[in-house]
Amino acid sequence: MSKEIKIDPYGFREYDARWLYEKDINKEGIENLGKGLGTQIIKRTKQNNPRVIVGHDYRSYSEEIKSALKKGLLTTGCFVEDIGLSLSPMVYFAQFNLNADAVAMVTASHNENGWTGVKMGIKKGLTHAPDEMKELKEITLNKNFSKGFGSEKQIDNFKEIYENDLISKNIISKKIKAVVACGNGTAGIFAPNILRGIGCEVIELDCELDWTFPKYNPNPEDLKMLHEIARVVKENNADIGFGFDGDGDRVGVIDNKGIEIYSDKIGLLIARNLSSKHKGSKFVVDVKSTGLYAKDQILLKNNCETIYWKTGHSHIKRKVNYEKALAGFEKSGHFFFNQPLGYGYDDGINSAIHVCHLLNNQNKTMSEIINELPKTYQSPTMAPFCKDEEKYKVVEDLVEQIKKIKRNKIKIDKQEIIEVLTVNGVRFSFEDGSWGLIRASSNKPSLVVVTESPTSDERKIEIFNFIDDLLQKTGKIGEYDQKI
Repeated sequence: MSKEIKIDPYGFREYDARWLYEKDINKEGIENLGKGLGTQIIKRTKQNNPRVIVGHDYRSYSEEIKSALKKGLLTTGCFVEDIGLSLSPMVYFAQFNLNADAVAMVTASHNENGWTGVKMGIKKGLTHAPDEMKELKEITLNKNFSKGFGSEKQIDNFKEIYENDLISKNIISKKIKAVVACGNGTAGIFAPNILRGIGCEVIELDCELDWTFPKYNPNPEDLKMLHEIARVVKENNADIGFGFDGDGDRVGVIDNKGIEIYSDKIGLLIARNLSSKHKGSKFVVDVKSTGLYAKDQILLKNNCETIYWKTGHSHIKRKVNYEKALAGFEKSGHFFFNQPLGYGYDDGINSAIHVCHLLNNQNKTMSEIINELPKTYQSPTMAPFCKDEEKYKVVEDLVEQIKKIKRNKIKIDKQEIIEVLTVNGVRFSFEDGSWGLIRASSNKPSLVVVTESPTSDERKIEIFNFIDDLLQKTGKIGEYDQKI
């Protein structure tokens, strides 16, 4: 008797798929996901035997999930090329390097243990957009599968090909002492090697692979991780600290004084550095990012344009691609470098390399470089629990409330709201340049809250208190993952 197929529909998120393994999806459900994905790839590529690159992260169950996914892909007729233990950007790179038709990476990224998921894409350099996820969900849940005979091939030593590609193009002359923290995630077997390869002196922190994540989640927005990196940077008098997430597509940065630099500001520094060589370029940033981009004098002097867009690696990748932007930056630490700097996808190690180039090109410390930016007071990204089936409606209602407050010129902490941006949730700005953001998380049952003020820390907190008050009144909000 065949085992029941378990697959929670809510696991199909905006641009990837994530579930609690066994609770929300079982091995049979994963196999069906593979059949659904294979069917979709065949439909969109119009090939009977498309080539699909597959990889997995270092979680105890990721390999068995990958096996079930491959089984499903093979029954549809896909030719699977397995590159083994991988980072997400290594899988994306493999699609270019091996000229394949699609990718599927088994990872739950920075999510806590117990989670699994798949990041997937068909067009080179891009991952699924919401319409593709909707189509995949319908194919999978309706069991509308193609039938065919696929084949499987193991690609050995692809790790070296990926590492050499990054090292060969990025040798630096300055000896940079870098703390490299990986939270015991998969980046631990890649990042130290690559950064040493370009010329850094590397101090490893939690780079041993351990799928239990014994200290903290590999998440460069997690304050525990950032504080640990800061401690080791100061103890070792390092020039820079890097923190990588579980699948290596994001990076967090700590300066030489042990102070966290939010990734949107790192992005701005990199954009400044690139703008003099690439005048008239476009940059794309997500709605969680600092307001400094729009008024930056160096970017304006070099005729560069900044576009604020939807949060989410898939959204920014696509916008960078569509606008032919030079680069894109997310506050979460996803950076996207387009030709001639990269292939358009997010690679945390490549992002760290660009920070090293920033240091290599200037006779200044990281703290001196960051101090050249106007001072702003930023919150970390905060995520209060909200059920998947309720979170979008909660945000929709709050959008209307914020618009009404603006229309009626109601003052919040003695300031009127002067602009409301609704491209992704609601980002509202005040007369003094302060702003707040509320949006639904794309990959977890939670909302996302961010605030920033150019005037004071207190002002940043007041805006958060205003947002939190609105959220609590909904009755739909649980605990925050972290608070200011």
